[in-house]
Parts: sequence; structure tokens; C-alpha cells
Amino acid sequence: MTVSKRRRGLTAATALLGGVLVLSACNDGKDNSGAAATGGTKQSTQAQADEAAAKDTSDAQIAITPKNGATNAGINDDAKVTVSKGTLTQVSMTTADGTAVKGTLAADGLSWKPDGQLDRSTTYKIAATAKDSQGRTANENGSFTTVSPAHSFIGNFTPEDGSTVGVGMPVSINFDKAITDKKAVQSGITVTSSSGQEVVGHWFNSQRLDLRPDQYWQAGSKVTLKLNLDGVQGAAGTYGVQQKTVSFTVGRNQVSTVDAKAKTMVVQQNGKTIKTIPISAGSPEHTTYNGQMVISEKYKKTRMDGATVGFTDSDGKGEYDIKDVPDAMRLSSSGTFVHGNYWGAPSVFGSANTSHGCVGLQDVKGAGDPNMPAHWFFEHSLIGDVVVVKNSNDKTIAPDNGLNGWNMSWSAWKAGSAV
Repeated sequence: MTVSKRRRGLTAATALLGGVLVLSACNDGKDNSGAAATGGTKQSTQAQADEAAAKDTSDAQIAITPKNGATNAGINDDAKVTVSKGTLTQVSMTTADGTAVKGTLAADGLSWKPDGQLDRSTTYKIAATAKDSQGRTANENGSFTTVSPAHSFIGNFTPEDGSTVGVGMPVSINFDKAITDKKAVQSGITVTSSSGQEVVGHWFNSQRLDLRPDQYWQAGSKVTLKLNLDGVQGAAGTYGVQQKTVSFTVGRNQVSTVDAKAKTMVVQQNGKTIKTIPISAGSPEHTTYNGQMVISEKYKKTRMDGATVGFTDSDGKGEYDIKDVPDAMRLSSSGTFVHGNYWGAPSVFGSANTSHGCVGLQDVKGAGDPNMPAHWFFEHSLIGDVVVVKNSNDKTIAPDNGLNGWNMSWSAWKAGSAV
């Protein structure tokens, strides 16, 4: 091939190659019909698939409470799962470490809730599945953390559920943290009686609420306490966690009257005297409080150390320390008891007041002797029975010293209510 022919061939090839390059550089990605190229076709197909999937989404709408990420959730009734436009088919609830929490799905399939109270300061996870009328499934997940002890309060109450008590027994609630919103907390507490008596609460301080009627409970009545405090804010950042109903029965009406001057105790049931017992009350140096007192505790035997209530010798030790006081029943927080006395001479009872403020009845060491007045009274007394002391050279006991709110007028009692 001559040189000129080779040059013409290269020129033609270059022109052809250049034309191809030009065509490639000018291609806008569309064919002659204007349709998208291969990549665009894939995008269109995916969009159509997404649209089709959206149209086939389940109508079932699952709601989980507390909301996802919630903190300070209540431990009683807060946790639940509900569904609309469908029915729940499966719900699981676990702690953060995977421990399963038992729950119950309602018979209609519209709701689920845990079977029992949750733990405080615990993170829970819920996974729920539901289906709609066409059998299409929906899923929902959530997580929340329950209120911590530092941010919650509880009320320790007396009397106990199912107990039988005397007519003077108030409902007394002691909260483990100071309550500043007393109205909110008291509004979550109700006490009702089958007798129909009006029951009113009285705050002695920021942590104690007692509830009682104007007069003693009617014998034989049933009293019900309801604590609806779950989620109630008692103070800034502090919430209640209790959701509880308890009840107790009021027994026969027994009121015993101690006459410190006459040195006797007259025991009456339903208004009739059943026994008169000689006693020894507080000495002139250590007189017994006057007033209406309620038996709050009973001990067959207990230790009484004078040092614990301020009666000490010059060496700082108690003026007395008796380790086995028999048939003892508490009348005040400050240490007033009605109890058996085995160390005093029998002649003391009914003739001399010799105690450090308690009411002593004749007894034997070890207790349990049915012939002894102290044991008889112990066996015939209930928590909540009333012991009235009169004619003592002392003041009337403070209403908050024990369960002794009966020493406050009804008007003054109602004035201490927050609702």
C-alpha cells in the first residue's frame, strides 16, 4: 500500500471513530419514543411496586402505651396494647435482658395487658402483631422504662387486708416520701363503709394521712380502702405506683375506760359492762396520758427498756429494763401500753399508781394464765379497740401520738383534709 492510501484509510477511520464519539457524547439517555433508558425503567418498576405494596397494607392499627421511649411509666395499669380495624394475633413483652412478662389477650382480640404489677426502674419491650379483615398483618414495637424508687412514692397502710378490728381503728397511711400535692394524693384515696358513715381524711404532716368517721365505726360494718395512686404526682418528679383495694371488718364494739383516780378499768362490749379490772396507772411522777387511745399492736411478751422512752438513770441506762413484759398492747407511739405486771405485789392493783405511765394489770411471768386479769384482757381485745383514760393528772394525748385522732374535734379533723 502506498503512503497516500494509508493516510486516506487513517483519515476515514478517524472520521468514523470521531462520528461515533460525537454520537456517544450527544446521547441524552432516551430512545426515539422518549422512554427512560434501562436504569430509568428499573426506577419506574420499583415505584410501581412500592405503590402496589402501599395499597396492600393492613388496615389494622396497633397502639402501644406508654409511648415509645417513655420514662417514669406506672407499674400497674400504664402498659397495654390495643388495636382498631383488626385483631391482635400475638403480643410479647420482655425486659431488657429478655425475660418474658406474662400477659392476657382479651377474648375479642382488641387489647392485651400484663397479668401483674411491673417492676420499678425496669425497661420493657413490646412487640405486637395484628391482622385486618382481609388477613393482612401489621406489626408495632415499643419500649419504655418504669418509674424508679427515687421518683416514686408508696403509702404503708394499716389495718391489714382481711383483718377484723375494733371500732376505733382509723385507716392510717404513712408515705415513704413527703407529699406536697396533698389534694392530688388524697383525691386518689377513698375509704367507704357498709354502714354509710361519712369518712374524712386528716393530714398530720406531709407523710401521714389518717381517715375516720365522726364517731367510732359501727360494729359489724365492712370498710374498704381504695388506693388509685398509680401515676399521681405527689411532689415534683415523684409519682405514685399503687393501685390497690383492701378491706377489713369491724368487730364487736369494745371500749374500756381506765379511771386513774379510782384505779379501775371497766370493759364494755356493745354498751354493756362485762368486766371490771383493778389496775395500776402512772405514778405521780410519771402520770398516764388522758384521752381516747387505740390499741395499735399486741405482744404476748415484749421488752420494755426505759432508755428508749427517756427514762434513764445518771449512768444513762434505763430506769427499768424488763425483757419479758407479758400481754402487752400499745396505746401510743411514745411508749404507753396496757400490759401485764408480774413484778408488782398483788396488793398494788386497785390501790396504788406505780408505773412510768403505762396501765398495769396483774399477771404472771411468762403470760398465758387465763386466771390473770392481764391475760383475760389481752385475749378479749382486738387491734383497734379503744381504751379511754380519765382522771389522770396529765394532759390529753396528742392526736398523732399513735392512732389517736379521736382526741380531735370533728370540725378540727375536717379542717385537716386537702379535699
